[in-house]
Amino acid sequence: MATLGINNSTVGVALKQMLVAGDIEPGSEPSYQLCKAIYTYHPLGKKLADAPIAIAQSQSRDISIAVASDRVREKFIEQWELDGCDGHIFNLASLSRVYGIASIALLAKKAGSEKQIPTTEAIDYDKLADYEISFSVLDPLNTAGSLVGDLNPNSMEFMKTRSISVSGQPYHRSRSIVLMNEKPIYLDYTNSSFGYVGRSVYQRALYPLKSFVKTMIADEMVATKCGVIVAAMKAAGSIVSNLMQAMFAQKRDLVKEAETWNVISITPEESISAIDLQNVNGALETSRRNIINNIAAAAPMPAIIINSETYVAGFGEGTEDAKNVAQYVEGIRKELFHVYRWFDDIVMYRAWNREFFETEKRLLPDQYGNRKYEDVFFEWKNSFKASWPSLIQEPDSEKIKVADAKMKAMIAVVQVLIPEMDPPNRVEVIRWLQRNFNELEDLFEAPLDIDFDSLESYEPPEAELGGDKEPTQPRPFAAADSAKRRILDVARAA
Repeated sequence: MATLGINNSTVGVALKQMLVAGDIEPGSEPSYQLCKAIYTYHPLGKKLADAPIAIAQSQSRDISIAVASDRVREKFIEQWELDGCDGHIFNLASLSRVYGIASIALLAKKAGSEKQIPTTEAIDYDKLADYEISFSVLDPLNTAGSLVGDLNPNSMEFMKTRSISVSGQPYHRSRSIVLMNEKPIYLDYTNSSFGYVGRSVYQRALYPLKSFVKTMIADEMVATKCGVIVAAMKAAGSIVSNLMQAMFAQKRDLVKEAETWNVISITPEESISAIDLQNVNGALETSRRNIINNIAAAAPMPAIIINSETYVAGFGEGTEDAKNVAQYVEGIRKELFHVYRWFDDIVMYRAWNREFFETEKRLLPDQYGNRKYEDVFFEWKNSFKASWPSLIQEPDSEKIKVADAKMKAMIAVVQVLIPEMDPPNRVEVIRWLQRNFNELEDLFEAPLDIDFDSLESYEPPEAELGGDKEPTQPRPFAAADSAKRRILDVARAA
C-alpha cells in the first residue's frame, strides 16, 4: 500500500500536483496535508465532509422538560444559541470526517479577569454561569501525540481516547470531548490522524477523487474544442502562390467573423461544420456518473447528496431517495449523541443558574417556594429530553389527521378521568389537557389559556332533581363508559 506525502506545494496548482499523480493508486492512504488539500480545493471535498452534518442539523431538536414551565425550556434554547453550540458541533463533526478524528475543548476564565482557569482542572459546573467560556475545535495536528490510542488489550482504555494535550498542555478529561469518524482498527495507523484511531472520509475514496479531477480536465478540453469550426475548402492546385494563400486566409477570416444575419458564400465542393463531440459527451457523462457513485460507495453515503440532484419529490413524499438519505442522516445524529449531551450539560448550568431559579421561585411560589436550588435543578435536568424530528415530513393533510386523532384521544381521556377525581386532580388533568392541546399547532393557531386559579376554587352546580325525573347531568359512570368506548374507537382509527 502506497502512502503519499506532500511537500511545499504552491496554492495555485496544489490540487493538480497532489491528485493527478502517479503515486495515487487503489488502496493509497491520504496524509494529513492531502486531506486538507482535498477539503480546501477539491469540488467534492467540502461536500463529503460537511453535507451530511448540514442535513442532520437542518432541523432543531425538540426540547421538552416535563416538570418545568415553558420559560425553563426557552431559557435553555436561548443559552444554546448564545453559546453557538450548533456551530461548534458542526465544526467538530466536519473535521473528524476530514482527518478521521477531532476534538473540542472548553476554556474558561472569571468574568473581568485576564487569567484563564488552568486546563488541568475539572469543570466546576456550579460556576459556569459566572465564567466567560470559549470552545476550541482542534484537528489532529493540534493534538498530535495525545490521541494515539491505548493498544493494550487488557486495559480499560483499549482503543479509546479520553483526554487530550495541546502543544504539550494537558486538558482535564471533563474539559474536552473527542469524536472519531468510524471506529479504530487494531494496529492500523492512520496517517491523517497521527494515531491508531478513526480514518478520513477520503481514505477509501482517494482514487475516485483523483479520477474526478481528470473529468474536470476533460471538461475543460471539451469546452475548449466545442467551439472549433471545421471548414472543408477546395484545394487550389499543386502550386500555391502568395495570392492563393491570401485568398484562403481571407475566406477563413470570413468564416470566423460570420454571425447571425450575415451571409457568406462557398463553392458546392466546400462545407462548413462544427467539430463533432457527441460521442465524447456521452462517454464523459457516463464516466463522471460512475466516478461519483464510486466516491459515494467509498464514503459511504447516498450518491444523491454528492450529485446535488433534487430529491424526486422532496422529503415530504417518502420516496426511496428520501428514505435512504433520512436513514443515513439518522445514523449521523446517533453518532453525535454524546457530543450533544456534553454540550447539554454545560448549557443547563449556564442557563438554569441561581438567578434564574430565583425568578422562577417568585413566579411560582407554590411550586418552588420552599425548595432548594440543587433539588429543582436536578429535577429539571433529569426530566430533560431532546429528540430529533423526522427528516421525512408528512403532507399537511396527514398532519391534520394525526392532530385530530390526538385531540379526540385527549378529550376522551379527560372525560374518563374527570368524573372520578377530586377537584385538585381535576385541575391537574385540565392543565395536562391544555399543555398538549397547545401543541396541536396544525389545528389551532391561537393557544388555549385557562385561569387555573379560578378553576381551583370553582364548584360546579349540583344537578337539580325534580320528582321522578332523571338528573339533568349524565351519571359519572355512564360518561366514563362512553368515553372509554370513544378511546377505543379513536385508537382503532389511529
